[in-house]
Amino acid sequence: MKLSHYLFISLLLTHSLANAQSYVYVTDMVDIPMRSSNKVERDPSNLLKMLPSGTKLEILSTESGWTKVKYEKTIGWMISRYLTSKAPAQAQLEKLRQTYNANKLLIAKQSKRNTELETQVQALKNKNTLLSVQTSKSQAEKEHIEQVYKDALKLEYNNEKLKAEALQLKTEVQLLQNNNAAGQESSSRNWFIVGALVLFFGFIMGFVFPRRSNQRRF
Repeated sequence: MKLSHYLFISLLLTHSLANAQSYVYVTDMVDIPMRSSNKVERDPSNLLKMLPSGTKLEILSTESGWTKVKYEKTIGWMISRYLTSKAPAQAQLEKLRQTYNANKLLIAKQSKRNTELETQVQALKNKNTLLSVQTSKSQAEKEHIEQVYKDALKLEYNNEKLKAEALQLKTEVQLLQNNNAAGQESSSRNWFIVGALVLFFGFIMGFVFPRRSNQRRF
């Protein structure tokens, strides 16, 4: 009964392996022998190698409870009941461990990359702040230069205005001086005329009055 049960399971596994799967795995029991033929031979031994649990094998064919498989470059036969279409728990655990380690390494790399990016972002922020300060300083210097230029233009305008006012005052002073000189000359001329008239009338009076006095005597 037990033998027929194993034969049924072996036939079922052989049928499913031959038709549904291209790869199988060594079960998670013990290391399983790989032989050069589909039977156990001890003298001489047909043992090729021992394959550990979870080893992935390519199915080539099945025959009488044996499965012909290929592992790397070696082709041999293994008992079908020691093979499974699903990776055994140990292999799955190892795969999960490898995936976990790979993800852990990836996370570490990504964390390092994030740190580098944060450093670059901070450096860019510092550079942007420095540029903002320099821009503000340049703007202040520009405004200062513009104000100095405006002040210079204003001073130049005021200077020209003062020059014009000075020229106008100079012209007015010159005019006043000319008028004063003309007035003095006119006044001197008038005094000269007055003096001449006084002298003339004095001469006349001096000439006329003495004769009248003499006439009265006679």
